[in-house]
Amino acid sequence: MRKKLIVFTSTFPRWKDDTDPPFVYELSRRLVSDFEVHVLAPNYPGALRAETMDGMEVHRFRYFWSCFEKLAGSSGILPTLKKNKLYYLLIPFFIMAEFLALLKLVRKIKPDVVHAHWLIPQGIIAAIVKKITGTPYLVTAHGGDVFGLQGGLFGFLKRFSLDNADQVTVVSSVIKQVVLGISDSKVVPVVLPMGVDPRKFELEEDNGLIRVKYGVKGPFLLFVGRLTEKKGVGYLLEAMPEIISRVPDLKLLVIGSGEEEENLKQLSDSLNIGGNVIFAGSIPNRDLPQFYGAADIFIGPSIRAKGGDTEGFGLTFVEAGMSGCILIGSKVGGITDIIKDGETGFLIEEKNPAALAGKVLEVVGLKNEWPEIRKRNRQVFVDNFGLDVIAEKYAQLLADVGDQLN
Repeated sequence: MRKKLIVFTSTFPRWKDDTDPPFVYELSRRLVSDFEVHVLAPNYPGALRAETMDGMEVHRFRYFWSCFEKLAGSSGILPTLKKNKLYYLLIPFFIMAEFLALLKLVRKIKPDVVHAHWLIPQGIIAAIVKKITGTPYLVTAHGGDVFGLQGGLFGFLKRFSLDNADQVTVVSSVIKQVVLGISDSKVVPVVLPMGVDPRKFELEEDNGLIRVKYGVKGPFLLFVGRLTEKKGVGYLLEAMPEIISRVPDLKLLVIGSGEEEENLKQLSDSLNIGGNVIFAGSIPNRDLPQFYGAADIFIGPSIRAKGGDTEGFGLTFVEAGMSGCILIGSKVGGITDIIKDGETGFLIEEKNPAALAGKVLEVVGLKNEWPEIRKRNRQVFVDNFGLDVIAEKYAQLLADVGDQLN
């Protein structure tokens, strides 16, 4: 008989072909063979309150009038709060509704274990519900919850979440070191990223359709991600004039949306690089593989944002690497777990347009070596970040936590 698992998360696809990051969904659906999986996530206008997705029972909790339930939308909670301060008014309602929803679901289905994604708020609420019901939980720290929430109160809340957890996972070694400094719990964090399905990101010959659609005739540079401060796209745009002066037919395609989108478009216009930079907006996750397959170089110029937030892991680097892109990334956060400088990609200092330009030009000059780099990188990423392998490890950890009830 399968154990019962509640996946407790603030990020989950709202509907089919959603552009929200799918990593929690992709991991959780691979746990269905081992667990009876129930997902508890926030409601969003247009989403179903309850549905079955790939064998998972999805429960979405209400926390305000439906038209205002956008706190945990496509940008994520922290960027949404930054974009519109009025959403801070929803936080008390969100926290209380989330607590009551988890408590109700735990009492209804009596799960063996809860998998809480993010220390705040899910980890805190899972800890409180554990004290009431005795239900054990595993909490996963993704990065924003560790780096982006600073101060005495947040430190206390993080410690409370970690100290009461039966198991802790973190998506990168950088996060592990920070977590070890927050809590002196006897539970040692396990470094375990979310993983990527290699079958969705094959190393195939580009059919040319994407290049034709966007008018790409030379080297193809790609960025994929939310357009937030920590992604550092502005520094990449500032590097483009130097790159274009040396490689006039190079084009940069920016995929994603977020609170920085309009500012970035204005910056592009002011730099007169509009002919070489294309803002494609959000693209459904199912369509991303063909963009990775068409691109030559994937670049992630992430930074440490003003509030301390930075890249927890950087799953798009893994997707791009599996697809054969040459990788360039900043030396921040979990990116250094993915890119080994000079081996699986190239690392540059953050907030440095000159370094970005120089590295892109260097990689363009290595064009004859691209085929060999592509093949080598794919195998490395499949072996280390393949989702089936990652899911097996999570399944074992969750089963071990669930056994505590027996």
